Amino acid sequence: MATDWISNLPDDVLGKILSLVPTKLAASTAVLSKRWRNLLPLALLDSLDFDDSMLIYPDRDDGEEEEATIRERRRHLFSDFVDKTLALLSNSARIKRFSLNCEDEDDESRVNRWIRTALERGCLDLNLALETDLPIDSEFFTSKALVKLSISRGFYTGDSLPCGGVLFPALKTLSLVSTSFDYTGFIHGCPALEELFMHEWRKHFSCPHVKRLTITYPFVYFCRKSRVSLKTPSLVYLDYAGFVARKYSVALDSLVEARLDIRLYDPPRVPGTDEYYGDVTSLIQGMSNIQSLHLSSHSLEVFYHCCDSMPVLNKLLTLSIESDDEKGWQAMPRLLKSSPNLQTLVIKGLTHRFVYWGTCMLFVEEGVCSLSRCRVKVLEISGYGGSLRELKQLGNFLGKLECLETVRVGVDEEDNNKFLRDPLMALPRVSPKCKILILPL
Repeated sequence: MATDWISNLPDDVLGKILSLVPTKLAASTAVLSKRWRNLLPLALLDSLDFDDSMLIYPDRDDGEEEEATIRERRRHLFSDFVDKTLALLSNSARIKRFSLNCEDEDDESRVNRWIRTALERGCLDLNLALETDLPIDSEFFTSKALVKLSISRGFYTGDSLPCGGVLFPALKTLSLVSTSFDYTGFIHGCPALEELFMHEWRKHFSCPHVKRLTITYPFVYFCRKSRVSLKTPSLVYLDYAGFVARKYSVALDSLVEARLDIRLYDPPRVPGTDEYYGDVTSLIQGMSNIQSLHLSSHSLEVFYHCCDSMPVLNKLLTLSIESDDEKGWQAMPRLLKSSPNLQTLVIKGLTHRFVYWGTCMLFVEEGVCSLSRCRVKVLEISGYGGSLRELKQLGNFLGKLECLETVRVGVDEEDNNKFLRDPLMALPRVSPKCKILILPL
């Protein structure tokens, strides 16, 4: 007879194991025995994850039953499951994490009751996502304990949230994904907020205390004739993705690191002219204190076509760029010239649109090769495949960067052979201190 090792484990160990499985599966163990039922509250305190997709059974044949009837039955099953699971925790302590993700629930009072229960039990991490518009009752939507909050899609707070009132005094991280409410007063009701994620934002954002900000907006119609305003004087990290705006107004005095994925429009030019839509000059000027800058291949094109004058970035130490066959490096000479103290250059992919140009021609500006004036000490290349084009491009760097000390070349393990290594190691180097390291990815 097989030994039941699981049942012999201590309660705290079993509770921890149950906390690592989906809430639906953990709740189903309550039927095993009284001991397992008593363990359930302990297990669910770490994480309550309610997702109505868990109630979809792909192997079940519903025959000719109408879709509306199926959805209604599923909604009732899900609601009943959430209610019964929360009832098991009636005498329990704090809920650490509460996640609610549902497509069909439209009972406003029921959903608000679930959220209220989580907040009243001192929830630290709250994740809300709904497909249909459903208002959150602002009367209870506050907590002194909540540290992390994510609101996605259908949830909105209406106009009843007090502007200037403190809603979540301990909140450190906030994520807003495709939300439909005005977040200005809401964010100002979180005085301890440090990290903010916004997907589909409203072009204007102001917050004196946020330190890390991630913004994405994938829609082409967003910025063609619009202005973007970022007033975040305490911001140290910015991750910004979207189409280039007409103008930028920014306060980024404390910014240390930025990741930019800014794209041109299609078509990129104003009809009947050679003028490109958008202007990032003010955005770059506002990042004058930056130390680390990461640019996508799209951003390189925007920097070249949509920047009237490149400001000097005296504090920039690390520049990282991504490359592909369809985008060019025309912005690189201006970038390198404007970064007199650059120490580390990171390149993901050596091939680009103009890789066949003559040696160093791409980096020539006013008759001088910008690589020769560059003080870069560390060059990092990832995705190196050993092609003749890549070898020639790498030779340009090694033959012109006079201060170069270390070159790290990342290659796929399957490509790391003598046919790749030997030509690479044989490249002439203008710097006597230069060492090449080939690293498997």
